[in-house]
Amino acid sequence: MYAVIKTGGKQYRVQPGDVLVVEKLQGEPGDEIRFDHVLLVGDEAGAVVGAPTVEGATVTAALVETRKGEKVKIFKKIRRQGYRRTRGHRQPETVLRVLSLNGGGKSAKWDGAVDLTPRATLVARSRGLVPNVGAGVARAAALTPAGVEAVDVVEDVAGPVVHAAVVEHGDAVAAEAPKKSRAKKAEAAEAEAPAAEAAPKKTRAKKAADDEGDLFGGETKSDDAAPEGGEA
Repeated sequence: MYAVIKTGGKQYRVQPGDVLVVEKLQGEPGDEIRFDHVLLVGDEAGAVVGAPTVEGATVTAALVETRKGEKVKIFKKIRRQGYRRTRGHRQPETVLRVLSLNGGGKSAKWDGAVDLTPRATLVARSRGLVPNVGAGVARAAALTPAGVEAVDVVEDVAGPVVHAAVVEHGDAVAAEAPKKSRAKKAEAAEAEAPAAEAAPKKTRAKKAADDEGDLFGGETKSDDAAPEGGEA
């Protein structure tokens, strides 16, 4: 059995047990919501079409959660004007579980249990981000026999304290002498080597006279020297 209902300006074809996502409705998780705006009720034998609604027909659903839908991006651009705008929007929506249909002299009901776990938690569990505590407890209960009482045993792990001795090497390693800088090396070399005395430099005139004396047998001849006989 199925029905067509109208809510939030949209039409939905529903059956008992279906999960329905509609526009946001007021209510808390677990609340029962009744839809009276039923446009059509049908099954394998035929359908009853309303004018505009089926008289006395109702659809009952349980509210699972109210959340935000997928993000929609809005991009605007005006060419040659440098105008660009990007906006995002998430439409609020409500998740329902259809429980029963009544109308057209027929009825159908869903016998399952309603799970109120939100989608965000289910996605986190599937990715391993949230531990499934309920499943772990149920698994532990299934493995433990009914007649056995579980007892928590805490062992004392404290032991004697052992102090490690420091072992030194028998062969002492000679310490490397500190390296001298270039300036200190130059100072030490100057201090150890004797200072060379610089010879006095000769003037040009004295040097020329010495050269002339060597040329004439050690005597220097001068034009100003007086001749023999006393003549000036």
